[in-house]
Amino acid sequence: MSETTREGESLLFLTDEQLRKGIEAMFFAYRGFTADPDRILAEQGLGRAHHRALHFIHRSPGTTVNNLLNILGVTKQSLNRVLRTLIEEGLVESRVGDRDRRERHLRLTEVGAALEGRLSLVQRDRMRMAYRAAGPTAVTGFRQVLEAMMDEEMRPQFEALRDRGDKGG
Repeated sequence: MSETTREGESLLFLTDEQLRKGIEAMFFAYRGFTADPDRILAEQGLGRAHHRALHFIHRSPGTTVNNLLNILGVTKQSLNRVLRTLIEEGLVESRVGDRDRRERHLRLTEVGAALEGRLSLVQRDRMRMAYRAAGPTAVTGFRQVLEAMMDEEMRPQFEALRDRGDKGG
């Protein structure tokens, strides 16, 4: 039995201490993952909620406010505050739906796309560096762990975005 196999089998029986270490690693990793975008956002007077909205509007141009509400899992009031700021700053445009006039469809403006590009670039760089350091087996395992941690009702939205990316979108 290889060392990797023994390690993998031992991970099936994690102690509370091992789980605590993983939780703490995730907290600190998230802090690092958001540090660079936070600095860029602070220059604009924006925060993480704005970043998440920009990210998902970029990934799904023309998405509706209701779809964004479902993806982000925030209240309508909270999202409206974020969108109002993004629209006022000229980062997002909102258009009334062609088929349903009650719908608002969201797109990034050129300025919004440029900001989103800066934010995602620093996060891709950090992910790329971490993935290279960890190696391909760890990358696959990490992705499997993240997907297994998702709430089941979020999986279809994640898979739709993942599949869109797999097709070059």
